Formats: sequence, structure tokens, C-alpha cells
Amino acid sequence: MSGGAFATMPAVGMAPAGNAEPALYSPAYSHYARRMLQARDGLEDVLAEAMRVPLTRAWMEARLALLQQPSADAEEAAKQALRRLRAEVMCVVIERDLRGAATLGEVTAAMSDLAELAIQHGLAVLGADLAATFGRPVGAGSGEVQELVVVGMGKLGGRELNVSSDIDLIFLYDEDGETQGGTRSLSNHEYFIRLGRRLINLLADVTGDGYVFRVDMRLRPNGDAGPLACSLGMLEQYLVVQGREWERYAWIKGRVVSSLATPHAQRTARLLSDLTLPFVFRRYLDYGVIAAIRSLHAQIRAEAAKRSGGLAGHGVNQRSFNIKLGRGGIREIEFMAQVFQLIRGGQDAALRVRPTLEVLAVAVERGLLPAGQAEQLADAYRFLRQLEHRLQYRDDAQTHHLPTTPEEQQAVAQMMGCDDWETLLARLQALQEPVAQQFEATFSDPDTAPCEALWPALVRDAVDEVQGGPAAEATEAGEDAPCARLQAAGFSDCGALFDRLRAILVSPRYRALSEASRARFDLLVNRALDLAARQEDADSTITRFLDFLDAISRRASYLSLLSEYPQAMARVAHTLHASRWAADYLTRHPQLLDELLDNEALADAPDWSAFQARLDERLHVADGQVEAQMDILRREHHAETFRILLQDLQGLLTVEQVADRLSDLADAVLEVTLRTVWRQLATRHCESPRFAVIAYGRLGGKELGYASDLDIIFLYEDEHERAPDVYAAFARRLITWLTSHTAAGMLYDVDTRLRPNGAAGLLVTSFDAFRRYQLREGDNAAWVWEHQALTRARFCAGDRAIGARFEALRDEVLRQPRDAATLAPEIVDMRAKVAEGHPNRGALFDLKHDRGGMVDIEFTVQYLVLLHSAAHAELTRNSGNIALLRTAGDLGLIDAALALAVGDAYRLFRARQHQLRLDGHAQARVEPASVAEPAGQVRALWQAVFGTGGAAAAP
Repeated sequence: MSGGAFATMPAVGMAPAGNAEPALYSPAYSHYARRMLQARDGLEDVLAEAMRVPLTRAWMEARLALLQQPSADAEEAAKQALRRLRAEVMCVVIERDLRGAATLGEVTAAMSDLAELAIQHGLAVLGADLAATFGRPVGAGSGEVQELVVVGMGKLGGRELNVSSDIDLIFLYDEDGETQGGTRSLSNHEYFIRLGRRLINLLADVTGDGYVFRVDMRLRPNGDAGPLACSLGMLEQYLVVQGREWERYAWIKGRVVSSLATPHAQRTARLLSDLTLPFVFRRYLDYGVIAAIRSLHAQIRAEAAKRSGGLAGHGVNQRSFNIKLGRGGIREIEFMAQVFQLIRGGQDAALRVRPTLEVLAVAVERGLLPAGQAEQLADAYRFLRQLEHRLQYRDDAQTHHLPTTPEEQQAVAQMMGCDDWETLLARLQALQEPVAQQFEATFSDPDTAPCEALWPALVRDAVDEVQGGPAAEATEAGEDAPCARLQAAGFSDCGALFDRLRAILVSPRYRALSEASRARFDLLVNRALDLAARQEDADSTITRFLDFLDAISRRASYLSLLSEYPQAMARVAHTLHASRWAADYLTRHPQLLDELLDNEALADAPDWSAFQARLDERLHVADGQVEAQMDILRREHHAETFRILLQDLQGLLTVEQVADRLSDLADAVLEVTLRTVWRQLATRHCESPRFAVIAYGRLGGKELGYASDLDIIFLYEDEHERAPDVYAAFARRLITWLTSHTAAGMLYDVDTRLRPNGAAGLLVTSFDAFRRYQLREGDNAAWVWEHQALTRARFCAGDRAIGARFEALRDEVLRQPRDAATLAPEIVDMRAKVAEGHPNRGALFDLKHDRGGMVDIEFTVQYLVLLHSAAHAELTRNSGNIALLRTAGDLGLIDAALALAVGDAYRLFRARQHQLRLDGHAQARVEPASVAEPAGQVRALWQAVFGTGGAAAAP
């Protein structure tokens, strides 16, 4: 076909003259396409038909079968066929892309399919040829025929291959051994090296038909110095002993691209995944990668600057700008996606996807990246990748530099749908600048000197002078100066603080830290001293801070997180200062540090449906790994608890809101755990259990505290003959999942003694038996105190039909007619027994158990509900003690004003109790004078309801 046919092609994005659709766009803009069409007869016809629909692997296989000519030299025939196929694919891709018919995903998928097909076809041809001489490689241990496993790295591994890219490969095999069945024998190692070399030549040799793909093998263990092919055992040893940080990034996208058609290949691929997964994805949150990526990016940027003549920035005059490695380029977007994968991929399998755009989408789903920022990154990525392709369409060159001549600039601008080069540059800069800003915000080096460096030099100098003597004995030796400096910084008990700092300095734990970890630890101690000194109680805050830093000192990732994010360190300071309980909780669960970075989560109300869906998904991914699933449950529970705690400490939640959220969290965890455990129960007899969890006590009344246990019972309604045994086993397993201590901590303590007949009763109860027990049908009947407990009971997880029946039964039981003269003494007697079990011999007032405290209020409300619900159904609502008191007052059952006053007292007592627990007090006791008035009002209500003799006052 003559070149003149292409001379009048209109610019891409512009309508052709008249109504005629041009035959082909590509030759006008791609010198490569023009050359191919001129050189090969019939290529235009292939292109005209193929460009109408997206390219598929099936089309490529069909074309390869036609192009592969029978030949005595199968290797040469394959070389020619693959090169001609590559030309066809390239021309179709270019044409469809320039017409706007192909998405970026179609282009990269087509090139990735071509590379995989070429590798697999080449291995088949070469393996058959080698077999004639050497036979097949056989594993010494298994006796199985071994296969070369080709791993695609980089963009091939991510199925994001660009049109003129080389392919990064690694050659692996499973077992050592020797070839069998040929006229000569080779070791498996020698065989696979020989096969690998021939595959590289098949793909990369430049012949009269061009080449298929340039091949880069430098990502293999030890790079160019390492063997061309290595066993899985050799790879494992290398990654464990020598694997470097940048290799973790490379292996993120590592994917087997050779055929997986045989069981051996599939098994080898699984072994490879098991081997590389823990190398790439740490089990903990790995914030150490931020500094490592920062360093790697600086090296890449410097190298790019060298190659482009020192022009690493961006602008109209910097014509050789590299859109891949330059500021705001493709690599920065990839790094921002990879940082989420490397930090969190060990705990969240959803982040282990390979394509960059998919990673960004998952980051948005997980709340790791605002949707607006992700959209900016994705738009820039698509534009840059399309520009990359158009630069490469020109001459099939692996270039990422913007053109330097006006003719090339104009052509590329038109290929991108722009009228001129300046318009393209303006679009490019508008997309790249937000990328660069986001990258710099993510990877900028934090301030490393925020405060005076008191540690460790101040303490080390004094220790050197005193030779380890106690601070009190060393004042004359010069230790008064360090104490004076600590006092000047804002600490009162400087002697105790100095002793603590000295103990850290000489401790084996501190001395055993790596140089990098010790540097970060030293930085954080100085920041802790600075932040603690700003708090009202600097001494207690720094004590908690040092406890916390000591606990995390051996976890380099946590040290990295706090070093990289000073705002997280400031929030740690606030948390440690605000609550001793919070300080202990964070010290026990340092993985919660990650939550301090999520500004939105610290302000938003939780979405419990989304929480359950996310938890279900993560548990499903870890299906069959019980310990991993239990850890996932605990980490998610701790994270949600900590978010509630942080909002609580910031004064964003009332005590009632805290209790509601903690109760909702418990409900959600129970629901998800129930589903997960049932799926793993070997004896289950149906798809979904006809089983319900009923909450009593604090959970039942939605008044759960941070450290509350769960009072629950289990009901089932199932006529299957094995149902009692199955559900008993299910309940035991469920309790184990909730109460077991794992590396991630525990979920809840569980108390099931409120079930029928208490600890002596069955762990699970059929609904019918529970109904008869509560309605006192038969000899085995519920006690009055059990009906008291029922006033705060509710369905919280499991089968909703059983839950609805329970709620109806509860309403029926509570609305039974009761005689005040009989009921009141029983309530009063039970209250006395509770008081005997919680004696208070001190001078302080126990907010919960002393007369006039919370238990008096709760017993009064329970009595009113049991006595009056028959006439007033609204009292059966499980709406909390304060609301029920108000209802009773509105109904005239008690004095309305006194009801409101006692409701306020209950709210006050709960708030005081809550604060004391946050401050680390085991018992909620206060000075009697501070609550004299509200306690007096509670006693007045008790007197009005029960009277001095224990009889109920008439309503």
C-alpha cells in the first residue's frame, strides 16, 4: 500500500472532510503503523476487520494459528509468527485507540494478553524441541515432570503493559533433579536455564520481522549476577536473607504468566504465592515503607534527571520532561497506590490486587483515600498512560519523554485531541500538579526536630558522670542540671522522670534496637517530652507516654508511623492525658495507632451495616484460617471501640451515645461471629441456624461500657432430631470465639448464667421450653428476679423470626397481672441480697451499689414495669431507665417531678462512673457530699415506691 493514501488523514478528534469516514487513522500519526502497512501485504485487510471490535485473547490465538507455518525449524517459524502477530495487534490497538474506540484497559489488556500468549506458545514450542534431545525435567523427590514457571513482574504482572514496553520476567522451577527420556541428560537447573535463554531469544531477537518483546531479567534474585532460573527453595532463601525493600514493591505485581493448565503448574503457583505473600505483605501495619519509598523515589528521580539532562521539573521550557518518572508522573501515582498495599495488605487481602486503578478503588472503599483525591489520581493516571501510548505509537519506541521538535509536539497534541502543544501542556500540568501535591503530602519528610532534644544526651551525660548511681545520690555529681532542665520543661517530679529515662537508656530492650529504630525511638521520646509538658498533668502523661513507647519499641512499624505522622503523635498525647484506661487500651493494642490518622472516622457516626459487610468480606477471604479470622474480628472490634473512645474523649458523645454505640458494636460483632462460626461447624444440618442470641443486663439495656462483659442466652427453634446437640456445640464454639485470647487480644467476657436454671441449666434452650419456663407452666418456673432481668432483655443477633417471638413473649410475661403486696417484698429482698454482695466499708459513696445509687434506681424501675405493665403497655418498651422513669411520672404512677429528678441523678451517676472508669478507677466511688442531693432524691423515690416496710406505695 502506498504512502500517499495516508497523506490526507484528518487529525484525531476532528471530523473528516465531508461525510466520508477515513479508512485508517493510524498511518497518519504512527510511523510504525505506516511502515508495517507498507511492508506487509494483506495487513490492511486484517486491520480493517479486526478494529471493529475489542481485541481478545481468542482472536490472537486464532491469528497465531494461521500465521504459524509448518516448518522443520519450529522455533524459527514461531519467531516469525509471533512477530507478525505482534505487528497486527499493535496496528489494531493503535487504530482503535486513536479512533477513541478503545479504553485504556483494553489497550493494556491486549498487550498483556499478547505477552502471555507469546510466552506460553514459546515455551510449548521450545519444550517440545528440547524434549527430543534431553527429555523432560523430573523432580528428584516427587518424580513429577517439572515445568518452567515464568513470573511476570511490573506492568505485565499487573496486566497494565504499555504498547512498547519491555517485559520483566523471573524464571522459576519447583524441584531439582534431572531430565529423563532423552538421548542426553541435564540437571533440571541447567535445563531450565537453557530453556529460559532460548525463550528470551525467541521473544527479543530482532529479525527482519522485528521483535516480540524486549525482555528484562534484572528483577530475579541477585539481578544480573544471579542464575537465569532458580528453584523455589533458592528464591525463598534469597527473600528471607537478602530480600530488599524495593523488591517488595516489585513482587506486589508478580504473577505467573506461563500456562497453568497442569496440576503441577497450579501447585507450583500456589507454593510461589505462599512463599512471596509474607515477604511482600507484613502481618502488621507497615508504616516503615513510607521512608523506604521516599528514598527509592529520590533515587529514581535523580536517575531520571540525569537521563533528561538535569530537567526533573515540569514546564514549557523543560521539553524533555519524563511523564513516567518526573514530578506528578505515572510512578508517583503507582507509589501512592502501593503504599496502601504495603502498609495494610497484610491485614486486608482486598488490597492485594495488582492494577493501579483497582488499588485506588479499594482504597476508597476502605476509607483510606477520599473519593475526590482518588478520582484526581485516576484521571491523571489514565491521561498519562494514554499520552505514554501515543508517544510510543510514533516509532514503537519505549519512551516516556515529551517530544522536542514542533512537528512531533503538534502530532502528539492532535493524537491527544488537543489543537496545539500549549493546550496539551496546560491539560497535563492541571492533572499532574494535584498528583505531585498529594505525593509530597504523603511522602514528605516530617519535621525531625520539633522540640529541644533532651533525650538521650541529657541522660547519657549524667549517667556517664555518675556511673549509674541513683538520682537522689548523684545531685552533687552534676545531676541537678538535668533535673533542672526537666523541671524547666514543665515536669514537677523531675527526679522520678530522670530515673525512668535512665532505666530506659540502660535497658537491654533499648540497647537491642536497630540503629534505625533507635533513632526513631529517640525522636519520639523527645516529642513525647515536649507534648506531655504541654498537658495540665505533665508527670502522669509522660509516665503513660513512656510506658506506651516502651511497649511499641520493638515494633519498627509503629515507630515509623509516629515518626512519619506528627499529628498522630499529638493525638496519642491527648489520648494518654485524657484517660488512664485509654492509655492502657492503646498500650495493649498499639495497632490502633492507625486510627489516629483517619480524620473522617474520628467525626463520623458508625455505619454498622457497612461494618458488618466489611467484616464479612475479610472473614470470607480468610475462610478456613480460624486464628486469622479471630484476629480479624478482634482488630476490627478494637478499632471501632477506639474510634468511639476518641470521640468520647473529645467530648463529641454523651454517656448515652457511647453506650448505644458500644452496644451496637457488640450486636454487630455477635451477628458476624455467629454467621462465621456456623459456616465452620462440621455438624451443622442446615444452611442458616435457627438460633438467636438474647442480650440481658447492660447489653440488653443498651448501656454497655468499654470493659463490660456480655450477659447473653441462646435460644433455638428447630425440630431436627440433632438440633439440641448441634446448637449446644455451636454455642460452645461461639463462646470460645468471643472469649479466647489471641495475638490480637480478646473480644468479650461472656456470662450465660441468666439462662433458665442458671449455671445448672442447659447452655441452649428451645424456644418452647423458654416460653414455658417464663410463663411458669410446669414445675420448672422462672423466679421474680428473672422477670426483673427480662425488663432489660432484647433480641440482639441471629434468627430474626425467633427474635420477634422472643420480643412478643417478653411483652406477654411483663404484662402479666401482679400483686404489689407480693411483688414488692421480693424486689426489696433481692435488693438487700445485692447490697450484701457488694459491701462498702469506706467513706466514699459507691455510685452503683450504695443506697441512693444506681441499683436502687434500676430496681425501682424494674418493679414499676412488672407491677404496672398489665395496665400500661408502654412500660414494656426497653427504652432505658431514664425514659421509663419519665413514662411512669407521666402516667401518674410516681411523682412526675421526682421522676425527672431521679432520671437526672441516674444520668449524673452514669457520667461520673464513666469518667472514673476512664481515669482507671476499678470502683466508681466519690465524696458523699458531691452527690448528696441526687442520692437523697433516689432514696426519696425508693421510700415513695416501697415505703419503710418494703410494701409498695399505691400509685
